Amino acid sequence: MKRYSLILLIVFVCSTIVGCTSKAKNTKDMENNKETMLDIKTTLGDIKIKLYNETPLHRDNFIKLAKEGTYEGTLFHRVIKDFMIQAGDPNSKDAPKGKMLGSGDVGYTIPAEFVYPKYFHKKGALSAARTGDQVNPKKESSGCQFYIVTGKVYNDSTLLGMERQKNEQKVEAAFNALAQKHMKEVYKMRKDGDEEGLYNLQEKLFAEAQEEAAKQPDFKFTPEQFEAYTTVGGTPHLDGEYTVFGEVVEGIDVVDKIQRVETDRSDRPNEDVKILKVTVIQ
Repeated sequence: MKRYSLILLIVFVCSTIVGCTSKAKNTKDMENNKETMLDIKTTLGDIKIKLYNETPLHRDNFIKLAKEGTYEGTLFHRVIKDFMIQAGDPNSKDAPKGKMLGSGDVGYTIPAEFVYPKYFHKKGALSAARTGDQVNPKKESSGCQFYIVTGKVYNDSTLLGMERQKNEQKVEAAFNALAQKHMKEVYKMRKDGDEEGLYNLQEKLFAEAQEEAAKQPDFKFTPEQFEAYTTVGGTPHLDGEYTVFGEVVEGIDVVDKIQRVETDRSDRPNEDVKILKVTVIQ
Protein backbone atom coordinates (compact mmCIF):
# COMPACT_ATOMS: atom_id res chain seq x y z
CA MET A 1 0.00 0.00 0.00
CA LYS A 2 1.44 3.38 -0.95
CA ARG A 3 2.01 6.24 1.49
CA TYR A 4 0.56 9.71 0.96
CA SER A 5 3.16 12.40 1.70
CA LEU A 6 2.04 15.34 3.82
CA ILE A 7 4.92 17.37 2.45
CA LEU A 8 3.64 16.96 -1.12
CA LEU A 9 -0.07 17.28 -0.30
CA ILE A 10 -1.61 19.41 -3.05
CA VAL A 11 -5.20 20.35 -3.61
CA PHE A 12 -6.31 19.98 -7.20
CA VAL A 13 -9.34 21.90 -8.48
CA CYS A 14 -11.37 19.93 -11.05
CA SER A 15 -12.77 21.91 -13.96
CA THR A 16 -16.08 21.51 -15.63
CA ILE A 17 -18.87 23.99 -15.57
CA VAL A 18 -20.26 26.82 -13.52
CA GLY A 19 -23.69 25.99 -12.35
CA CYS A 20 -27.05 27.09 -11.37
CA THR A 21 -30.56 26.41 -7.83
CA SER A 22 -34.06 25.79 -8.69
CA LYS A 23 -37.29 25.17 -6.86
CA ALA A 24 -38.90 21.87 -7.68
CA LYS A 25 -42.52 21.95 -8.68
CA ASN A 26 -44.94 19.07 -8.56
CA THR A 27 -46.10 18.35 -12.08
CA LYS A 28 -48.87 16.24 -13.56
CA ASP A 29 -46.26 13.90 -15.00
CA MET A 30 -44.94 13.24 -11.48
CA GLU A 31 -48.42 12.71 -10.11
CA ASN A 32 -49.22 10.25 -12.90
CA ASN A 33 -45.77 8.67 -12.65
CA LYS A 34 -45.13 9.39 -16.34
CA GLU A 35 -41.68 10.32 -17.52
CA THR A 36 -41.40 13.58 -19.43
CA MET A 37 -40.15 13.31 -23.01
CA LEU A 38 -38.41 16.13 -24.87
CA ASP A 39 -37.02 16.61 -28.35
CA ILE A 40 -33.65 18.32 -28.76
CA LYS A 41 -33.53 19.55 -32.35
CA THR A 42 -29.94 20.15 -33.49
CA THR A 43 -28.27 21.11 -36.74
CA LEU A 44 -27.18 17.46 -37.10
CA GLY A 45 -30.53 15.86 -36.27
CA ASP A 46 -33.03 15.26 -33.46
CA ILE A 47 -32.36 13.64 -30.08
CA LYS A 48 -35.32 12.44 -28.02
CA ILE A 49 -34.73 12.22 -24.28
CA LYS A 50 -36.71 11.24 -21.22
CA LEU A 51 -36.28 12.81 -17.78
CA TYR A 52 -36.38 10.74 -14.59
CA ASN A 53 -39.02 11.47 -11.97
CA GLU A 54 -36.59 10.43 -9.23
CA THR A 55 -34.56 13.59 -9.96
CA PRO A 56 -37.38 16.17 -9.76
CA LEU A 57 -35.20 19.26 -9.25
CA HIS A 58 -33.22 18.57 -12.41
CA ARG A 59 -36.30 17.44 -14.32
CA ASP A 60 -38.36 20.51 -13.55
CA ASN A 61 -35.47 22.88 -14.16
CA PHE A 62 -34.71 21.35 -17.56
CA ILE A 63 -38.39 21.60 -18.53
CA LYS A 64 -38.50 25.23 -17.39
CA LEU A 65 -35.43 26.18 -19.42
CA ALA A 66 -36.76 24.35 -22.46
CA LYS A 67 -40.08 26.20 -22.30
CA GLU A 68 -38.34 29.53 -21.79
CA GLY A 69 -36.19 28.94 -24.87
CA THR A 70 -32.95 29.13 -22.91
CA TYR A 71 -31.29 26.44 -25.00
CA GLU A 72 -32.28 27.81 -28.40
CA GLY A 73 -29.17 28.84 -30.29
CA THR A 74 -26.70 27.37 -27.80
CA LEU A 75 -23.90 25.09 -28.98
CA PHE A 76 -22.49 21.73 -28.17
CA HIS A 77 -19.39 23.57 -27.06
CA ARG A 78 -17.36 20.66 -25.64
CA VAL A 79 -17.19 17.41 -27.59
CA ILE A 80 -14.82 14.57 -26.71
CA LYS A 81 -15.06 11.37 -28.73
CA ASP A 82 -15.65 8.22 -26.65
CA PHE A 83 -16.48 10.41 -23.64
CA MET A 84 -19.37 12.88 -23.94
CA ILE A 85 -20.94 15.83 -25.74
CA GLN A 86 -21.69 18.91 -23.62
CA ALA A 87 -24.05 21.85 -24.17
CA GLY A 88 -26.17 24.47 -22.45
CA ASP A 89 -23.74 27.37 -21.98
CA PRO A 90 -25.78 30.57 -22.55
CA ASN A 91 -22.58 32.34 -23.60
CA SER A 92 -22.27 30.02 -26.58
CA LYS A 93 -25.09 31.73 -28.47
CA ASP A 94 -23.56 33.45 -31.50
CA ALA A 95 -20.11 32.86 -30.02
CA PRO A 96 -17.34 33.78 -32.49
CA LYS A 97 -14.87 31.16 -33.65
CA GLY A 98 -12.11 30.51 -31.14
CA LYS A 99 -13.98 31.92 -28.14
CA MET A 100 -13.44 29.86 -24.98
CA LEU A 101 -16.77 28.49 -23.75
CA GLY A 102 -18.00 26.54 -20.74
CA SER A 103 -18.18 29.13 -17.96
CA GLY A 104 -21.66 30.47 -18.69
CA ASP A 105 -24.54 29.91 -16.28
CA VAL A 106 -28.03 31.08 -15.36
CA GLY A 107 -27.18 32.31 -11.88
CA TYR A 108 -27.99 29.30 -9.71
CA THR A 109 -27.01 25.71 -8.96
CA ILE A 110 -29.13 22.62 -8.33
CA PRO A 111 -28.59 20.30 -5.34
CA ALA A 112 -27.18 16.93 -6.35
CA GLU A 113 -29.77 14.19 -6.88
CA PHE A 114 -27.85 10.94 -7.03
CA VAL A 115 -30.08 7.94 -7.71
CA TYR A 116 -27.15 5.56 -7.80
CA PRO A 117 -26.67 2.77 -8.72
CA LYS A 118 -30.06 2.71 -10.45
CA TYR A 119 -29.04 5.51 -12.81
CA PHE A 120 -25.45 5.55 -13.98
CA HIS A 121 -23.24 6.79 -16.82
CA LYS A 122 -24.13 4.30 -19.54
CA LYS A 123 -24.01 5.46 -23.16
CA GLY A 124 -26.89 7.88 -23.76
CA ALA A 125 -27.17 9.02 -20.13
CA LEU A 126 -28.17 12.67 -19.67
CA SER A 127 -26.21 14.26 -16.84
CA ALA A 128 -25.65 17.68 -15.29
CA ALA A 129 -22.27 19.37 -15.54
CA ARG A 130 -20.78 21.03 -12.47
CA THR A 131 -17.69 22.65 -11.01
CA GLY A 132 -15.03 20.56 -9.24
CA ASP A 133 -15.17 19.18 -5.71
CA GLN A 134 -12.72 21.65 -4.15
CA VAL A 135 -15.01 24.59 -4.90
CA ASN A 136 -18.18 22.50 -4.91
CA PRO A 137 -17.95 19.81 -2.19
CA LYS A 138 -21.69 19.15 -2.30
CA LYS A 139 -21.42 18.32 -6.03
CA GLU A 140 -24.21 20.73 -6.92
CA SER A 141 -25.13 20.81 -10.60
CA SER A 142 -25.01 23.63 -13.09
CA GLY A 143 -28.45 25.10 -13.56
CA CYS A 144 -28.17 24.94 -17.33
CA GLN A 145 -25.19 22.98 -18.67
CA PHE A 146 -25.60 19.27 -19.38
CA TYR A 147 -23.86 16.46 -21.20
CA ILE A 148 -24.83 13.25 -22.96
CA VAL A 149 -22.55 10.27 -22.39
CA THR A 150 -20.95 8.49 -25.34
CA GLY A 151 -18.12 6.67 -23.56
CA LYS A 152 -16.60 3.39 -24.65
CA VAL A 153 -17.06 -0.35 -24.12
CA TYR A 154 -15.06 -1.99 -21.31
CA ASN A 155 -14.16 -5.61 -20.66
CA ASP A 156 -14.76 -7.41 -17.36
CA SER A 157 -11.14 -7.28 -16.22
CA THR A 158 -10.98 -3.50 -16.68
CA LEU A 159 -14.14 -3.01 -14.63
CA LEU A 160 -12.79 -5.26 -11.88
CA GLY A 161 -9.62 -3.18 -11.91
CA MET A 162 -11.72 -0.05 -11.48
CA GLU A 163 -13.42 -1.63 -8.49
CA ARG A 164 -10.04 -2.33 -6.87
CA GLN A 165 -8.85 1.20 -7.60
CA LYS A 166 -11.96 2.78 -6.09
CA ASN A 167 -11.53 0.69 -2.94
CA GLU A 168 -7.89 1.73 -2.66
CA GLN A 169 -8.89 5.36 -3.09
CA LYS A 170 -10.98 5.13 0.08
CA VAL A 171 -7.75 5.13 2.09
CA GLU A 172 -6.36 8.07 0.13
CA ALA A 173 -9.57 10.07 0.58
CA ALA A 174 -9.65 9.35 4.31
CA PHE A 175 -5.97 10.30 4.62
CA ASN A 176 -6.45 13.61 2.79
CA ALA A 177 -9.48 14.48 4.93
CA LEU A 178 -7.50 13.83 8.10
CA ALA A 179 -4.50 15.76 6.76
CA GLN A 180 -6.66 18.81 6.07
CA LYS A 181 -7.62 18.89 9.75
CA HIS A 182 -3.93 18.99 10.71
CA MET A 183 -2.71 21.53 8.15
CA LYS A 184 -1.74 24.17 10.72
CA GLU A 185 0.36 21.56 12.49
CA VAL A 186 1.85 20.45 9.17
CA TYR A 187 2.74 24.02 8.15
CA LYS A 188 4.44 24.63 11.49
CA MET A 189 6.50 21.44 11.23
CA ARG A 190 7.54 22.32 7.71
CA LYS A 191 8.51 25.84 8.79
CA ASP A 192 10.55 24.43 11.67
CA GLY A 193 12.14 21.77 9.47
CA ASP A 194 10.76 19.04 11.72
CA GLU A 195 10.99 16.13 9.28
CA GLU A 196 10.73 13.52 12.03
CA GLY A 197 7.54 15.11 13.32
CA LEU A 198 6.09 15.16 9.82
CA TYR A 199 6.95 11.51 9.30
CA ASN A 200 5.41 10.45 12.61
CA LEU A 201 2.23 12.43 11.93
CA GLN A 202 2.02 10.93 8.47
CA GLU A 203 2.28 7.39 9.84
CA LYS A 204 -0.31 8.15 12.50
CA LEU A 205 -2.79 9.58 10.00
CA PHE A 206 -2.19 6.76 7.54
CA ALA A 207 -3.07 4.18 10.21
CA GLU A 208 -6.21 6.13 11.10
CA ALA A 209 -7.14 6.38 7.42
CA GLN A 210 -6.85 2.62 6.99
CA GLU A 211 -9.14 2.08 9.99
CA GLU A 212 -11.67 4.58 8.64
CA ALA A 213 -11.64 3.06 5.16
CA ALA A 214 -12.12 -0.44 6.58
CA LYS A 215 -15.45 0.65 8.06
CA GLN A 216 -16.80 1.50 4.60
CA PRO A 217 -18.33 -1.19 2.37
CA ASP A 218 -16.32 -2.26 -0.67
CA PHE A 219 -17.31 -0.66 -3.95
CA LYS A 220 -18.80 -3.03 -6.53
CA PHE A 221 -20.47 -2.43 -9.88
CA THR A 222 -24.01 -3.83 -10.10
CA PRO A 223 -24.89 -6.55 -12.65
CA GLU A 224 -26.77 -3.86 -14.61
CA GLN A 225 -23.65 -1.70 -14.77
CA PHE A 226 -21.49 -4.62 -15.86
CA GLU A 227 -23.99 -5.46 -18.60
CA ALA A 228 -24.20 -1.88 -19.89
CA TYR A 229 -20.50 -1.05 -19.68
CA THR A 230 -19.46 -4.25 -21.48
CA THR A 231 -22.05 -3.91 -24.27
CA VAL A 232 -23.18 -0.36 -25.09
CA GLY A 233 -20.41 1.30 -23.07
CA GLY A 234 -20.28 4.45 -20.97
CA THR A 235 -18.07 6.39 -18.53
CA PRO A 236 -18.04 4.44 -15.24
CA HIS A 237 -15.50 6.72 -13.55
CA LEU A 238 -18.16 9.47 -13.43
CA ASP A 239 -20.66 7.36 -11.46
CA GLY A 240 -21.66 8.91 -8.14
CA GLU A 241 -19.91 12.17 -9.06
CA TYR A 242 -22.41 13.86 -11.38
CA THR A 243 -26.23 13.74 -11.32
CA VAL A 244 -27.73 11.51 -14.02
CA PHE A 245 -31.27 12.79 -14.61
CA GLY A 246 -32.37 11.29 -17.92
CA GLU A 247 -31.38 9.35 -21.01
CA VAL A 248 -31.60 9.28 -24.79
CA VAL A 249 -34.48 7.15 -26.09
CA GLU A 250 -34.15 8.00 -29.78
CA GLY A 251 -31.39 9.61 -31.82
CA ILE A 252 -28.29 7.99 -30.35
CA ASP A 253 -27.03 7.97 -33.95
CA VAL A 254 -27.20 11.78 -33.87
CA VAL A 255 -25.22 11.78 -30.61
CA ASP A 256 -22.60 9.61 -32.34
CA LYS A 257 -22.57 11.97 -35.31
CA ILE A 258 -21.88 14.90 -32.97
CA GLN A 259 -19.11 13.11 -31.08
CA ARG A 260 -17.29 12.40 -34.36
CA VAL A 261 -17.03 16.03 -35.52
CA GLU A 262 -13.59 17.64 -35.69
CA THR A 263 -12.73 19.85 -32.73
CA ASP A 264 -10.08 22.39 -31.74
CA ARG A 265 -7.67 22.20 -28.81
CA SER A 266 -10.44 23.33 -26.46
CA ASP A 267 -12.71 20.46 -27.63
CA ARG A 268 -15.03 22.92 -29.35
CA PRO A 269 -16.30 21.71 -32.74
CA ASN A 270 -14.63 23.48 -35.67
CA GLU A 271 -18.06 23.78 -37.27
CA ASP A 272 -20.77 24.83 -34.82
CA VAL A 273 -23.24 22.16 -33.75
CA LYS A 274 -26.24 24.17 -32.61
CA ILE A 275 -29.36 23.40 -30.58
CA LEU A 276 -32.23 24.84 -32.59
CA LYS A 277 -35.02 24.09 -30.12
CA VAL A 278 -35.87 21.92 -27.12
CA THR A 279 -39.54 20.92 -27.02
CA VAL A 280 -41.57 19.08 -24.40
CA ILE A 281 -43.46 16.41 -26.36
CA GLN A 282 -45.02 14.33 -23.56
